Amino acid sequence: MPVLLPSILLVALAFGLTLLWLELRHRLRPASPLRLSSGAWRVQRCNAGGSSGEQGDAGSGGSVELSGSLTLRNPHPRMEVFVPELRVNPVLLGRGDLSALRVSTRVTPHHPDEDARSDGYWFAYILKGRKSTEVEVSVRISAAADVDLRSLLDTLWLEVFWINYGPFGRLERRDGLLVPLRKPGVLTEVEAPWREGERCRVLPIRTHLLGVLDDPEAVLQRYAGPLLQPGDILTIGETPLAVMQGRYHHPATVQPSMLARLLCRVFHPTSSLASACGLQTLIDVVGPARVLCAWLAGSAMKLVGLKGGFYRLAGDQARLIDDITGTTPPYDQTIVLGPHQPEDVCERLAAALGVGVAIVDVNDLGRVKVLAASQGCDEALLQRALRPNPAGNANERTPLVLVRPA
Repeated sequence: MPVLLPSILLVALAFGLTLLWLELRHRLRPASPLRLSSGAWRVQRCNAGGSSGEQGDAGSGGSVELSGSLTLRNPHPRMEVFVPELRVNPVLLGRGDLSALRVSTRVTPHHPDEDARSDGYWFAYILKGRKSTEVEVSVRISAAADVDLRSLLDTLWLEVFWINYGPFGRLERRDGLLVPLRKPGVLTEVEAPWREGERCRVLPIRTHLLGVLDDPEAVLQRYAGPLLQPGDILTIGETPLAVMQGRYHHPATVQPSMLARLLCRVFHPTSSLASACGLQTLIDVVGPARVLCAWLAGSAMKLVGLKGGFYRLAGDQARLIDDITGTTPPYDQTIVLGPHQPEDVCERLAAALGVGVAIVDVNDLGRVKVLAASQGCDEALLQRALRPNPAGNANERTPLVLVRPA
């Protein structure tokens, strides 16, 4: 035993130093402090003669013009960061063949200290510490007079490609935001297609495709507000809430570490952690030391018949991360994390709506996971009501489900 003790101490010391090295390397990796956000967007329809129509849903023939603003912000107190390039790529999602449509864009910087060029050229701009700048983006969608834009257009997915250049090197950033071009009508109690459940009634509620421009409270008020009664519980899927919180990113912006490339191979191929970018996303949230320790401990627990140890030790996000193809287009091209502070969100929404609110994760296998619920929610009722998965897992666009006790 006295001979083994030094060896054990050396192994423990080496393991501790390895964890320290992993954490330091992770925390000191090149990173840009710049943040991109979007303001409200305006959608305007113009007929073939050039006159403007009402805002809102896209119209028939003519064109649809969208305009909005992007904000680039540098929260760092001292670092100055260059933005030498910024361009946008509009991707249309519709209900038919969109090949006949013509799409044009224009990006106009509104820097506080420099004027924009009239030719539309984006010149390299220095964003100083604790400063911000605005960028106006215009998108025009046009078609021949015999093309029914109203029936074709559904959503605009705007990809923003921009370069950050500074002490960290040259980083290529890629963000995306969704602008709805049409929204479904609001259900009334008479029109609502209630489904009978086990000692309850269930109503899946259709919405537009949700995104970072949407406010969760406003969405719930618009689509579910007219139907709510005392005793109801309104549920929202964890992924729709997460995308409204902006908790998604393109895998092109992820830099997988060696740890992520190695460990991702041990997960089941259908797991969202089975890709280097998916696992690196978890590492970016909880740190490499916790992920490595969770894997080692989880592997040891599995040897004695205890499954799921890694997911319990690595934290909630280990179960909630959705890799590409795991969500509805266009988010199928992105990695989506679980929602931020779900308990606080439930309490705030419940206070605003006057009914119980729960955030859930449900699949077609009958598994119902209640991530968070406001005070007083009957979880047994939610389990019964949601087990058949009334919201679906395809493209139903019913992220809200209203549960009413029988």
